[in-house]
Amino acid sequence: MARVKGSAGEERQPVSFIERLAGSEGFCALFREGMSLVEEAATYLDRDGRIESKELARNEALGYAAESMRLTTRLMQIASWLLLQRAVNQGELTRHQAASNRHRVKLREQELASAPDIFQRLPERLRELALHSLRLQARIIHLDRLIHAPEPAVAEQAPAPSPVEAQIAKLRAAFSQ
Repeated sequence: MARVKGSAGEERQPVSFIERLAGSEGFCALFREGMSLVEEAATYLDRDGRIESKELARNEALGYAAESMRLTTRLMQIASWLLLQRAVNQGELTRHQAASNRHRVKLREQELASAPDIFQRLPERLRELALHSLRLQARIIHLDRLIHAPEPAVAEQAPAPSPVEAQIAKLRAAFSQ
Protein backbone atom coordinates (compact mmCIF):
# COMPACT_ATOMS: atom_id res chain seq x y z
CA MET A 1 0.00 0.00 0.00
CA ALA A 2 1.14 3.51 -0.66
CA ARG A 3 -0.18 6.87 0.44
CA VAL A 4 -1.48 8.89 -2.44
CA LYS A 5 -1.92 12.65 -2.71
CA GLY A 6 -5.03 13.83 -4.48
CA SER A 7 -5.07 16.56 -7.12
CA ALA A 8 -5.87 19.19 -4.48
CA GLY A 9 -3.03 17.95 -2.26
CA GLU A 10 -5.29 16.10 0.20
CA GLU A 11 -4.12 12.71 1.31
CA ARG A 12 -6.24 9.82 0.10
CA GLN A 13 -6.45 6.35 1.59
CA PRO A 14 -3.88 3.85 0.37
CA VAL A 15 -4.87 1.33 -2.26
CA SER A 16 -4.97 -2.23 -0.94
CA PHE A 17 -3.97 -4.57 -3.72
CA ILE A 18 -4.88 -7.57 -1.56
CA GLU A 19 -8.43 -6.33 -0.97
CA ARG A 20 -8.80 -5.71 -4.69
CA LEU A 21 -7.54 -9.22 -5.37
CA ALA A 22 -9.97 -10.70 -2.83
CA GLY A 23 -12.85 -8.95 -4.57
CA SER A 24 -11.71 -9.66 -8.14
CA GLU A 25 -12.74 -12.08 -10.84
CA GLY A 26 -9.76 -14.16 -9.70
CA PHE A 27 -11.45 -14.63 -6.34
CA CYS A 28 -14.72 -15.54 -8.06
CA ALA A 29 -12.88 -18.24 -10.02
CA LEU A 30 -11.24 -19.50 -6.81
CA PHE A 31 -14.66 -19.55 -5.12
CA ARG A 32 -16.20 -21.57 -7.96
CA GLU A 33 -13.25 -23.98 -7.98
CA GLY A 34 -13.46 -24.52 -4.23
CA MET A 35 -17.21 -25.03 -4.10
CA SER A 36 -17.07 -27.31 -7.12
CA LEU A 37 -14.40 -29.40 -5.43
CA VAL A 38 -16.54 -29.67 -2.28
CA GLU A 39 -19.46 -30.88 -4.38
CA GLU A 40 -17.34 -33.34 -6.38
CA ALA A 41 -15.83 -34.82 -3.22
CA ALA A 42 -19.22 -35.17 -1.52
CA THR A 43 -20.68 -36.90 -4.56
CA TYR A 44 -17.70 -39.23 -4.86
CA LEU A 45 -17.59 -40.14 -1.16
CA ASP A 46 -21.36 -40.81 -1.05
CA ARG A 47 -21.49 -42.90 -4.23
CA ASP A 48 -18.50 -44.44 -6.02
CA GLY A 49 -16.21 -43.98 -3.04
CA ARG A 50 -18.39 -46.14 -0.81
CA ILE A 51 -18.37 -48.93 -3.35
CA GLU A 52 -14.62 -48.67 -3.97
CA SER A 53 -13.79 -48.57 -0.26
CA LYS A 54 -15.57 -51.88 0.35
CA GLU A 55 -13.30 -53.57 -2.18
CA LEU A 56 -10.06 -52.51 -0.44
CA ALA A 57 -7.80 -54.66 1.73
CA ARG A 58 -7.64 -53.81 5.45
CA ASN A 59 -4.63 -51.43 5.35
CA GLU A 60 -5.94 -49.64 2.28
CA ALA A 61 -9.44 -49.43 3.82
CA LEU A 62 -7.95 -47.76 6.90
CA GLY A 63 -5.98 -45.43 4.62
CA TYR A 64 -9.17 -44.66 2.68
CA ALA A 65 -11.03 -43.80 5.90
CA ALA A 66 -8.22 -41.55 7.12
CA GLU A 67 -7.84 -39.82 3.74
CA SER A 68 -11.57 -39.26 3.31
CA MET A 69 -11.85 -37.75 6.82
CA ARG A 70 -8.84 -35.49 6.20
CA LEU A 71 -10.25 -34.50 2.79
CA THR A 72 -13.62 -33.66 4.32
CA THR A 73 -12.04 -31.56 7.08
CA ARG A 74 -9.80 -29.73 4.60
CA LEU A 75 -12.72 -28.99 2.28
CA MET A 76 -14.90 -27.74 5.15
CA GLN A 77 -12.16 -25.27 6.11
CA ILE A 78 -11.78 -24.17 2.49
CA ALA A 79 -15.54 -23.73 2.02
CA SER A 80 -15.85 -21.79 5.30
CA TRP A 81 -13.02 -19.46 4.29
CA LEU A 82 -14.44 -18.90 0.81
CA LEU A 83 -17.92 -18.15 2.16
CA LEU A 84 -16.49 -15.73 4.72
CA GLN A 85 -14.51 -13.87 2.05
CA ARG A 86 -17.57 -13.73 -0.18
CA ALA A 87 -19.54 -12.19 2.70
CA VAL A 88 -16.84 -9.51 3.00
CA ASN A 89 -16.84 -8.90 -0.74
CA GLN A 90 -20.63 -8.52 -0.75
CA GLY A 91 -20.57 -6.11 2.19
CA GLU A 92 -22.26 -8.46 4.67
CA LEU A 93 -19.17 -8.29 6.92
CA THR A 94 -16.31 -5.84 7.18
CA ARG A 95 -12.74 -7.04 6.73
CA HIS A 96 -12.24 -6.26 10.45
CA GLN A 97 -15.23 -8.40 11.45
CA ALA A 98 -14.01 -11.26 9.26
CA ALA A 99 -10.60 -11.10 10.94
CA SER A 100 -12.07 -11.25 14.45
CA ASN A 101 -11.79 -14.44 16.48
CA ARG A 102 -15.56 -14.89 16.24
CA HIS A 103 -15.55 -15.18 12.45
CA ARG A 104 -12.02 -15.97 11.34
CA VAL A 105 -11.51 -19.40 9.83
CA LYS A 106 -8.34 -20.94 11.19
CA LEU A 107 -6.72 -22.58 8.19
CA ARG A 108 -4.21 -25.26 8.99
CA GLU A 109 -1.89 -26.84 6.49
CA GLN A 110 -2.63 -30.52 6.30
CA GLU A 111 -0.65 -33.24 4.68
CA LEU A 112 -1.93 -36.52 3.38
CA ALA A 113 -3.20 -38.80 6.14
CA SER A 114 -1.66 -42.02 4.91
CA ALA A 115 1.83 -43.19 4.10
CA PRO A 116 2.90 -42.71 0.46
CA ASP A 117 2.84 -46.44 -0.32
CA ILE A 118 -0.72 -46.81 1.06
CA PHE A 119 -1.82 -43.59 -0.65
CA GLN A 120 -0.69 -44.96 -4.04
CA ARG A 121 -2.94 -48.00 -3.57
CA LEU A 122 -6.07 -45.94 -2.82
CA PRO A 123 -8.69 -45.38 -5.52
CA GLU A 124 -7.49 -42.95 -8.17
CA ARG A 125 -10.42 -40.56 -7.75
CA LEU A 126 -9.81 -40.20 -3.99
CA ARG A 127 -6.13 -39.48 -4.68
CA GLU A 128 -7.04 -36.85 -7.30
CA LEU A 129 -9.48 -35.13 -4.93
CA ALA A 130 -6.99 -35.19 -2.05
CA LEU A 131 -4.16 -33.72 -4.14
CA HIS A 132 -6.40 -31.07 -5.71
CA SER A 133 -7.62 -30.06 -2.25
CA LEU A 134 -4.03 -29.74 -1.01
CA ARG A 135 -3.11 -27.43 -3.90
CA LEU A 136 -6.24 -25.34 -3.36
CA GLN A 137 -5.60 -25.20 0.37
CA ALA A 138 -2.04 -23.93 -0.20
CA ARG A 139 -3.32 -21.15 -2.48
CA ILE A 140 -5.99 -20.12 0.02
CA ILE A 141 -3.58 -20.13 2.96
CA HIS A 142 -1.23 -17.91 0.95
CA LEU A 143 -4.05 -15.50 0.11
CA ASP A 144 -5.27 -15.52 3.73
CA ARG A 145 -1.79 -14.62 4.98
CA LEU A 146 -1.63 -11.74 2.51
CA ILE A 147 -5.08 -10.47 3.50
CA HIS A 148 -4.45 -10.66 7.24
CA ALA A 149 -0.80 -9.61 7.28
CA PRO A 150 -0.20 -6.58 9.46
CA GLU A 151 -0.13 -3.42 7.41
CA PRO A 152 3.33 -1.93 7.17
CA ALA A 153 3.68 1.28 9.12
CA VAL A 154 3.87 4.27 6.87
CA ALA A 155 6.74 6.33 8.17
CA GLU A 156 5.95 10.00 8.21
CA GLN A 157 9.28 11.37 7.10
CA ALA A 158 10.17 15.02 6.95
CA PRO A 159 11.15 15.94 3.43
CA ALA A 160 14.90 15.91 2.89
CA PRO A 161 16.35 19.41 2.97
CA SER A 162 17.01 20.85 -0.44
CA PRO A 163 20.72 21.10 -1.29
CA VAL A 164 20.06 24.59 -2.67
CA GLU A 165 18.44 25.68 0.60
CA ALA A 166 21.46 24.35 2.52
CA GLN A 167 23.83 26.39 0.32
CA ILE A 168 21.71 29.54 0.72
CA ALA A 169 21.72 29.08 4.48
CA LYS A 170 25.54 28.84 4.44
CA LEU A 171 25.79 32.00 2.34
CA ARG A 172 23.47 33.90 4.69
CA ALA A 173 25.52 32.78 7.67
CA ALA A 174 28.77 33.85 5.99
CA PHE A 175 27.46 37.33 4.99
CA SER A 176 25.66 38.02 8.23
CA GLN A 177 28.92 38.13 10.16
